[in-house]
Amino acid sequence: MPSLSMRVNPMLAGIKGNFQLLCYYESGHVLNEHVPGKGVDKVRNWFRRRDRGGDVAHELYLAAVAQARQPMFYADHGVPDSVDGRFDLIVMHVYLLLQPLNKLAQGDDRPETAARAGDIAQALFDAMFGDMDRSLREMGVSDIAVGKRVKHMAKSFYGRVAAYDEGMAGQDEVLRDALERNLFGTVNPNRAHLVALAEYLRCQAAHMATIPEGEILSGEILFAPWPGKGVDR
Repeated sequence: MPSLSMRVNPMLAGIKGNFQLLCYYESGHVLNEHVPGKGVDKVRNWFRRRDRGGDVAHELYLAAVAQARQPMFYADHGVPDSVDGRFDLIVMHVYLLLQPLNKLAQGDDRPETAARAGDIAQALFDAMFGDMDRSLREMGVSDIAVGKRVKHMAKSFYGRVAAYDEGMAGQDEVLRDALERNLFGTVNPNRAHLVALAEYLRCQAAHMATIPEGEILSGEILFAPWPGKGVDR
């Protein structure tokens, strides 16, 4: 995983360099040696006491997971219904939720608003990787192996953020290539699948840019409908 003093991608401006959960894995220690008590519930409680944006971030993460579970992604648009495919869809939707949060976090004119948005962005990141930790343990992965897997997931997250940033700023071909290498990285998607998901990503990003500040800070961020494509709510 990148050094904790790494230069932060602008997309991750709201996420602080001091990723406490990942520090444990990077140090090579078993998580339970550092956090009083055992189990991921203790980890979540530990974060909750220290993270002012925890409740809002929890609701946002649940929204990302619910959106990633939409059957149409797998049945109609070729996303592999696998651990990798589900992980990548969650990452993509967390990426979308981070966009309005990080835009506020980068603001210089209202430091309190920027700090609040940054707290929520950090907590959303923590919630995602706390859930990944829990899921791996429920699958029977050992403590040491969980650490390695989470470190790998963190690297994957950074890589996908960079790829999607580049794709969103570029032509559709660049975005489709980013999706092919990441969301569809374990399969061979057809062009229609790539075109559809690139359209979906741009549709959602444009929607995120219109959400009022109050709704962003209260966690009331809803994904946009995608009429005719299976997401009509």
